[in-house]
Amino acid sequence: MKVTFLGTGTSQGIPVIASDHPVCLSEDPRDKRLRVSVMVSWDDFNYVVDCGPDFRQQMLANNVKHIDGILFTHEHADHIMGLDDIRPFFFKQGDIPIYAHKRVLDSLRNKFDYIFATEDRYPGAPAVQENEVVNGESLALGGLEVIPVNAMHNRLQVFGYRFGDFAYLTDVKHIEDEEAAKLKGVKVLVVNALRKEAHHSHFNLEEAVAFVQSVGPERAYFTHISAYLGFHAEVEKELPEGIHLAYDNLVIEL
Repeated sequence: MKVTFLGTGTSQGIPVIASDHPVCLSEDPRDKRLRVSVMVSWDDFNYVVDCGPDFRQQMLANNVKHIDGILFTHEHADHIMGLDDIRPFFFKQGDIPIYAHKRVLDSLRNKFDYIFATEDRYPGAPAVQENEVVNGESLALGGLEVIPVNAMHNRLQVFGYRFGDFAYLTDVKHIEDEEAAKLKGVKVLVVNALRKEAHHSHFNLEEAVAFVQSVGPERAYFTHISAYLGFHAEVEKELPEGIHLAYDNLVIEL
């Protein structure tokens, strides 16, 4: 299995428009972060988690030739607003499978009504195959069992996903013990670490480290990072052994 970090930034990305924050002015490419997304690949399958406004740029940067589906964590703009850019894949492959909570599917229909239209479709619009994700029901994707993991983003439900020995969660502030138990035994865990200061809807660095240590993976990577976390090179040195900051276009193998 191969995991490609397509984007590791928070909702505004780094650099933030018009910001003079030192991290936004950094020349280290690891401090330049597109909106958060990841691609999980095995055999000949490519599944993307979240499809934010940088989706086109991410697909080009990683020379992605096909995708087998998109799994959504939740409906915030930085996780869904690239959906129209599936068009090149649709033209080559046909309807693109998407997987999401019913609430998220409803939100996508509202924002992208022309994609979901069944009559009088615009001839250049892409189309999708809708698949509802239900907590407690695993998905069979490319011969692999994918397990949804329920968590809370302040008061909003979000899904993380476990792909075999790999698990990906973002925009998490709280997770119940029975949901965290679904992560036991993973070799690689990815979770959000927004900044060092506390935040109402995201793990901060301290919370993210504590969560990783409670799960006990062999390796962990932090994502959904804001400029306020600090410079990549400096924060990386502060992390416990086996825990790392992810960065855009990082590829890891399992």
